Amino acid sequence: MERVEVDGLEVAYERAGAGPALMLLHGYVGDGPATWRRQLDELSDDFTVVAWDAPGAGGSSDPPERFGLAGYADCLAGFVARLGLGRPHLAGLSFGGILALAFCGRHPAVPRSLVLASAYAGWAGSLPADAVDQRLRQAMVLADLPPDEFAGTLLPTMFGESTPAAAVAAFGAAMRAFHPTGFRAMARASAENVRDVLARVEVPTLLLHGDRDIRAPLPVAEDLHRSIPGARLVRLPGVGHVVNIEAPEAFNAAVRGFLHELPEGA
Repeated sequence: MERVEVDGLEVAYERAGAGPALMLLHGYVGDGPATWRRQLDELSDDFTVVAWDAPGAGGSSDPPERFGLAGYADCLAGFVARLGLGRPHLAGLSFGGILALAFCGRHPAVPRSLVLASAYAGWAGSLPADAVDQRLRQAMVLADLPPDEFAGTLLPTMFGESTPAAAVAAFGAAMRAFHPTGFRAMARASAENVRDVLARVEVPTLLLHGDRDIRAPLPVAEDLHRSIPGARLVRLPGVGHVVNIEAPEAFNAAVRGFLHELPEGA
């Protein structure tokens, strides 16, 4: 892992390959390398692939609990600038997808394209109010649990039944290393509403969604598809929430194909 300081926070990351920059944003559990290992290994032949540990996860510093999407988006902008990534493609999973949209709203000139996997327009922008309240209350409770109980509660919601046990176990190990303060910060940010950004997205956008996702059910993806101009939706059959781990070959092929189709300079 490498590290860089951004606005007083230490941010850990892993980088591989050469070519156009592809910035990978993990969800509100796990960390960058554990979430994106297959992408770091298999897309780095065509791209400079960078997976960060968001502030509050993995090897990165904890932000204030009320950092919010604005804090995360501005930190990401500083991170991209510090690494000299120029205009990267952004790929975000779950909370990472919310962050990618928030980033697009606050820093619209930076991303070249968006890949939104199992994403939301923020929980408040995609889910009923009572579901948002329930998730946020649950997160505050989970943050105080021992690691095994924390992972034991959330891990079964992340994957479909077809996921290899070794892949689930590896992701579970990263979940057990959660930061209570950082998890609360990411949960609060996830609960925000970025629906106003959707119609203003001007970069090519790919949506990847498993049809067995119980955290961001398929209607959430279909709503994003309708709301983001020109967005393309790829449904992954039999796949749950963490699509890039559960169906890495299909995920990587879809991302590679989408990025290679983009016009030069897009």
